Amino acid sequence: MRTVELLCSPPLEDTVRAAWSRLADAGLPSLARNTHPTNRPHLTLAAVDEFPPGAQERLADLCDAALPVPARLDRIEVLDGSAPLVWLVRPVPELIALHAAVWDVLADAPGQHPWHLPGRWVPHLSLALRFRDADRRRARAVAGTERPTGVFVAARSYDGDRRAVDALTRVPVGPGGGADPVTNGTGAAHQEVDGPGVRGQR
Repeated sequence: MRTVELLCSPPLEDTVRAAWSRLADAGLPSLARNTHPTNRPHLTLAAVDEFPPGAQERLADLCDAALPVPARLDRIEVLDGSAPLVWLVRPVPELIALHAAVWDVLADAPGQHPWHLPGRWVPHLSLALRFRDADRRRARAVAGTERPTGVFVAARSYDGDRRAVDALTRVPVGPGGGADPVTNGTGAAHQEVDGPGVRGQR
């Protein structure tokens, strides 16, 4: 599997990680328990079985030109399918345009994951895996009801065969604001938890 993922500006990443910690402290499922260095808040734009020839370079050029883009978080919800707890991301025009452009590059990629395709994609940042819908209200109270903003500042791709992530921007940004160590991260800890829809939308 290959993905295209956006990474948050450091203050927004800190906000999401703080929500992870509050969920874990409350005894609820949380991505805070995944301590592998490749585990960090991210927004998945696309996932395919493999990149076509030349696609990674085209995606890197695209992301370099498009980023940064606004990141405006919305309510906390539980997705259908694999049932992760997520912080929804508002589909601002810049984000929608980048998502569409990524899929133009990947139009011929094999094994396109359908829930990331335009028209089905629900942009979000994951907070926990396999979350019970019955705990959603408690999770909102614990994780926080604010709707923070920030920017998406860098892009990366997870390679399932290598169990590693590669930068898709020339100057990736790490959690502390410096160079991003994710290009060196390896292991099986990266989680793809995107699902096809949102439960209980209002």
